[in-house]
Amino acid sequence: MAAAQTGSQKPTDTADTVPQDAQYQTRVSKVVREAEDILSFELESADGKPLPSFSAGAHIHVHLGNGLSRQYSLCNDPVETHRYMIAVLREPDGRGGSQAMHERVAEGQMLTISGPDNHFALAGREATFSLLLAGGIGVTPMMAMIEELERAGRPYAMHYCTRSPERTAFLDRLKPRIDAGKVVLHHDGGDPSKGLDIPDTLRQFEPGMHLYACGPSGFMNAVNGSVGAWPPHAVHQEYFSAREMTEEEKAWDAKPFKVKIASTGAVFEIPANRSIVSVLQEHGIIVPTDCEEGYCGTCITHFIEGEPVHRDTVLDESDREDYVMVCCARAKSEVLVLDL
Repeated sequence: MAAAQTGSQKPTDTADTVPQDAQYQTRVSKVVREAEDILSFELESADGKPLPSFSAGAHIHVHLGNGLSRQYSLCNDPVETHRYMIAVLREPDGRGGSQAMHERVAEGQMLTISGPDNHFALAGREATFSLLLAGGIGVTPMMAMIEELERAGRPYAMHYCTRSPERTAFLDRLKPRIDAGKVVLHHDGGDPSKGLDIPDTLRQFEPGMHLYACGPSGFMNAVNGSVGAWPPHAVHQEYFSAREMTEEEKAWDAKPFKVKIASTGAVFEIPANRSIVSVLQEHGIIVPTDCEEGYCGTCITHFIEGEPVHRDTVLDESDREDYVMVCCARAKSEVLVLDL
């Protein structure tokens, strides 16, 4: 059996430079009901020391025991290192993480976390205007973004789309920005046609504008279908569930291929309908993973040779020249050589 190895991780372009596998003990100092089915959790370091610094758009992994780990965006001001704040929507039909957070996590409880990591960072000063589109619980990374943008004096606008006021988190915190016209609320009552007109909102692009979008799959599909006028470098997205793959992308599941481990020369067959990461794990090569559907960024791995089929929602076009998400990617080439 091969020795256990860790994936070669893509470096972030932000201040979030803590090791990928670094873990921290925290205490839940506060739990607040932010809206219907949404709780926020404030975490403080168990030893009283500052937590690692982070930038807007960063997330942490919360470890809930029995192998259950979930990724949550940090929604407090990035200048705060005495605490982290996350918000969790209860999803009865989810994979169990949100139910565990709502039902098992209470004030005073100890939680192990890892991170922060960031695949959804704000662009630099080249961004002259930031347009933020938040759907439901997708507002969480935006809360840190508006704090960072406000402090830097950079212009922005945020459209926050929810079903109803009762399901709209952080209303008190957002009120000054709503009153100033920087944040606009849209309640659709469950009918997206009565909410924000996303195609019209994204119809025009002006140089210097950058778009940030986060929300459920239907919301993100509407965004993706409306950014034809926007250059790829100006569109930033974060998913909290897997997007629906095209029929062409699904078809690659039927094609087997091989992966080669650069450090040992070992070659493994990846059968139809098996993931790279599951085959590697079977042979004792451990690449950390979480969502296993291509949207969390945990399993990003450097590849050296071959042509991957990218089916994730994390990597941009420049990343895809060097990195692959081994939980969901396939390969057009016969062999894909991984830098492991």
